[in-house]
Amino acid sequence: MDPTSSSLRWRILRQALINRSDSQTEVEIKRVSRKATQGFNLIPCRQVVVDSCSEEDSREACVCYTIPIPSSPELYLTFFYENFICRQRVDNCSDLNDFEISNRHNIDNTGLVCQWPSEEVLAYFCMSQPDRFRGKRVIELGSGYGLAGLVIAATTQASQVVISDGNPQVVNYIKRNIESNSMAFSDTSVKAMELHWNQHELSELTNMFDIIVASDCTFFKEFHKDLASLIKVLLKANETSEAFFFSPKRGDSLDKFLKEIEDIGLNYVLTEKYDEQVWKRHETLAKGDESWPSYDKNHCYPLLIQITN
Repeated sequence: MDPTSSSLRWRILRQALINRSDSQTEVEIKRVSRKATQGFNLIPCRQVVVDSCSEEDSREACVCYTIPIPSSPELYLTFFYENFICRQRVDNCSDLNDFEISNRHNIDNTGLVCQWPSEEVLAYFCMSQPDRFRGKRVIELGSGYGLAGLVIAATTQASQVVISDGNPQVVNYIKRNIESNSMAFSDTSVKAMELHWNQHELSELTNMFDIIVASDCTFFKEFHKDLASLIKVLLKANETSEAFFFSPKRGDSLDKFLKEIEDIGLNYVLTEKYDEQVWKRHETLAKGDESWPSYDKNHCYPLLIQITN
């Protein structure tokens, strides 16, 4: 009998915790894992070999993103990454300290796992519509390593971009990535921030942002109410301010988040086909593609949610 999806997911966790791979089930695990080797492949990237490779940074990789816009700068992001092995890191391993930090701060650990595909879609969408962001104050929530925020800062002439995450480990990486790419931002002010969605003292941020962006932030239902409240607090109280969220449906998790958005008095528009290039890539993956063997629309294809006052 073939292993069930649930049993294979437990094997993924087991392998990560004991730093051991099981070649007999590797194919099955790739079939159920939601991680994608190349995602939607909208922004070309390559691994960069860094000479100063030490034992302390053996779990890191530097990736160069080539923005597909003429005269745009390349962006260099340092990752605590599982998919790159040039620095002798054990593939798909984990550290129990990462989970301890997540529990201490009441956050999830997904920001350290990889660059999730919805983040790439968010970055691609934003750089394709620079007029929306020009001269605006922008904040990215749950940013992970900050690809979308960095792309916005490098391509849209936003006045300010704040790249935030609740995980202090991730925020340290964001700071490093901002510093590494500082020459790409022109006059845009860019900074990192540790921001928890349930923070109550946010007076300095209240109604401060024209645009909020986020990707893959609606999966964990226990954070929905706090996230909806935070959007309400951060957005400027006018008709032109808006939030752009990209999230797959993932069962009923997105629907439940949208219910919280309605309950707090915000409005939203849900769009499935928002960009021709993203849609074409989705159709290719849905037909079967070895670069993403476990692709499933419900769990992988990000919908666009536009949220307004």
